[in-house]
Formats: sequence, structure tokens, C-alpha cells
Amino acid sequence: MSNTDSFIDEVSEEVRRDRLYALLRRWGWLPALAIVVIVGGAGWSEWTKAREAEKARAFGDSLLTALGREDMEARRGALAELEATDPQEAALLSLLLATAALNGEGGDPAAAREELLGLADATDVDATYRHLALLKAMLAGGTGDAARDGLLLEELSAPGAPFRTLAVEQQALRALAAGDKGTAVTLLRALLDDAETTQDLRRRARQLIVALGAEVEPA
Repeated sequence: MSNTDSFIDEVSEEVRRDRLYALLRRWGWLPALAIVVIVGGAGWSEWTKAREAEKARAFGDSLLTALGREDMEARRGALAELEATDPQEAALLSLLLATAALNGEGGDPAAAREELLGLADATDVDATYRHLALLKAMLAGGTGDAARDGLLLEELSAPGAPFRTLAVEQQALRALAAGDKGTAVTLLRALLDDAETTQDLRRRARQLIVALGAEVEPA
């Protein structure tokens, strides 16, 4: 019985080995294919990242070259010749073009405001670009509708907004322009107590409070 069992075990082992070899011959290409796919995918991903980084560097270099021109007219012309390849680059270029149109001789403030307000309404760009465009539009005179401007400044001054404190300053200035000195002073004092207020903005708020004849700290 011992010899018979040993013979059966040997035969069974040979059968298993033959089946394994058969499976390897039939499906052995699958692991190789998986390795090729994994390595190829990783290589493609790295190549894509490198290409995008190179495109971003090239666009940034072009912007710096355009902004380094000797005068504002030359800068406007150089910026107008640039081409953006994605929505974020287009948003940045739009901001710079609008800023150039607002400054210096030969600019077009009305067109710049329209450009900025259009960018602020875009849905495919980062919120920071949208808020910056909206704030610059407010600084350039707003929409021409006081009620709408008030709503837009409320959006810009909401908690968590990227330029919240600057929007609060604009709210204070608009309140002052409307003859509401009390609201203006209250908003300016709030800026002095706000941890996010920059030193320059804090200084402007303090100077304006004093110029209005109010106390920096409420009595």
C-alpha cells in the first residue's frame, strides 16, 4: 500500500505540474501585460505632468516679459498678443489686461470694468480669480447700480472670502460716500479688530477714523 500511495502522489504531482505549465502557457502573458500597462501609465502620467509644468513656466515667462515692457502702452500690446491654454491662464491674462486698461494714458476703464465683471461671472475659473476681478471692478467704479454693488460687496466680504477685509474697506467708503458716517466708522473699527487685516489696511482705517473726527476705539 505504501508504494501504491507514493506512486499515486507522484502521478498527482505530475498532473498538477502539467496543468500549471498549461495555464502559464495560456495565460502567462497577462502579468507581462499588466506590468507594461502599469509602467506605461506611470510614464505617461509623469510626461503629462512635465509637459503641463513646462507650459505653465512658458506662460509665466511670457507674462513677465510683457509686464517688463518700458511703458503701459507697450505692456498692453504685449499682453494682448499672449494666448492662454486653459481657463485659469485665461483668467489671469484677463485680469492683467483689465488692470492695464485701467492704468495710464490710452486705457479704457469702461471696457476694463466689463472685462472684470465678465470674469467675475465665469464658472470655470478659480474663485480667487473671480473675487479679485469683482473687487477690482468695484475699485474701478462698480457696475453703476448702487444696489447691485452693495450685494456684490456683501458677497466679497462674507466670512472665508479671499479678499474679505478689502471688501469691508470698500463698504465703509461707500457708506461714507452715501453720508452714513456711523456705518463707515463701525466698519473701519471692525477692520482694526480683525486679525486678518494687514498693517497697511489697518493704518488706512485708523487714519480715516481720525479724519472723520471719531475715536479709534468706541467710547
